[in-house]
Amino acid sequence: MTLKRSALYDLHISLGAKMVDFGGWEMPLSYPLGTLKEHLSCRSRSVVFDVSHLGTVEVKGIDAFDLLQRHLSNDLGKITPGRAQYTHLLDGQDASVLDDIIVWWDNDQRFLVMPNASNTERVRERIGGEDTTETRSILALQGPKTRDVLAKVIPESAGVGRFRVGHYNFEGVEILVAGTGYTGEDGVEISIENEASVKLFSRLLEEGVVPAGLGARDTLRLEAALPLHGNELGPGITPIEARLEWVVSLSKGDFIGRDAYLKRKESGPRFLLYGLMSQSRQPVRSHMKVFGKDGEIGWVSSGNFSPSLSKAIALIYSYQDLRFRDEVFIEARGNKLPFEVVNLPFIAKNS
Repeated sequence: MTLKRSALYDLHISLGAKMVDFGGWEMPLSYPLGTLKEHLSCRSRSVVFDVSHLGTVEVKGIDAFDLLQRHLSNDLGKITPGRAQYTHLLDGQDASVLDDIIVWWDNDQRFLVMPNASNTERVRERIGGEDTTETRSILALQGPKTRDVLAKVIPESAGVGRFRVGHYNFEGVEILVAGTGYTGEDGVEISIENEASVKLFSRLLEEGVVPAGLGARDTLRLEAALPLHGNELGPGITPIEARLEWVVSLSKGDFIGRDAYLKRKESGPRFLLYGLMSQSRQPVRSHMKVFGKDGEIGWVSSGNFSPSLSKAIALIYSYQDLRFRDEVFIEARGNKLPFEVVNLPFIAKNS
């Protein structure tokens, strides 16, 4: 299979990026600075990610609002044009999360639905609309210094609020900026035409912004306990098990997956998401088995070394109810490593 490339591919290569296959796209995993320093730069300064692989399905027209209300779990009626919302696309049979999505509500009759890269076609087939992913680039500028950088590069956009969306101008090019991200830090995501994306990325680097790859993006989202589809979300996992019931609005009326969701809610979750932390630095990985005092109780959905905490952390699903500070074990290479149940997120979100 030929991998897709973003308009920034050549720039990534010139910066020494290590490229990997992610959702059918050849994207930067890390740059010569390394994932650890890229991660810490996001927590202390500002970094920029190329996230052009994320999907964009444009849904527009007089019926767009009602169509999305029918297909998505959250209630768009809670927001207005110029805002964004996190939501789920549920399976109609068992309420599994087929994808978790950000919707940018641009104007009365235009919505940009942003699926995960590998799910873009599945989402488009379900909700309709036009896949415009390859017509634009998306840069995620994240970190506590993000607003300072925006004030220099795109001054008018520096005030865009959390989960707000606005049109701005970068050197004569119209851009769309949303106060969204996937790191637990303050930041924005910028949709810009492909031809201007290299110029914007380069301008951000001139201001001292650090380029960061998917490796740091994953450790950042894990520390903030943000779910990843295919790990915390997917077949057999509803928002109930993932502790994301707030993403489902039962008061808005009928939507696909509502009845199945109510059945699962009535029967209760089969397993639940928990956070674990170790005193060791040895990372654990997804699919590793989790054990309690009396045997196997679940599995790791995501695990890694936390650069901010200098400890191993993990998100797990457990069939057994766990409490704060309970000790469990994760089997890694024949050894059972001790972990303690902790509150989520692992670090406080600054966004």
